[in-house]
Amino acid sequence: MIERHWPNNNAKDEGVLAWEFLDFLRRTAVIKVEGLSRDLAAAAPIATSPKLTALGVLKHLVAVERYWLCITGAGVDLPSLWEGSPDPSWDLTDDDTPESLIQAYQEEWANSEALKQRDPDDSAANDRFTVRWILAHVAQETARHVGHLDLLRELADGETGE
Repeated sequence: MIERHWPNNNAKDEGVLAWEFLDFLRRTAVIKVEGLSRDLAAAAPIATSPKLTALGVLKHLVAVERYWLCITGAGVDLPSLWEGSPDPSWDLTDDDTPESLIQAYQEEWANSEALKQRDPDDSAANDRFTVRWILAHVAQETARHVGHLDLLRELADGETGE
């Protein structure tokens, strides 16, 4: 089981604090999916949102991290997981399991380490955004989807909690 820790409440470095909050949110997303069977994690309990599944959310977060932190931010040479329209990052395959997507998500964390070494005011690899903007964007996107995972986990097996 993955562990998570609240960021330092006496933080003095905004850049470090932003990464610590993103790490907290990442780990929360994993905790929400850990322990679910593939069937429960792939269930779409909200009729009006047939692609909103715990696995779909996690797979989408893999694509978010890949595109924003790794490709756009750090300039890592990886293929985008968003090729196609509508956004295919929510589409599940038979190979998508809680374990495989948690592993893929954690691999993107490692891929984003190159961006972590840069100053928040630096321009990203594509020169259209600052590192600060990208980090804030990924944190808000992750937080929004952790909220979805809270609901999906409760609907899947009744488990609640932060």
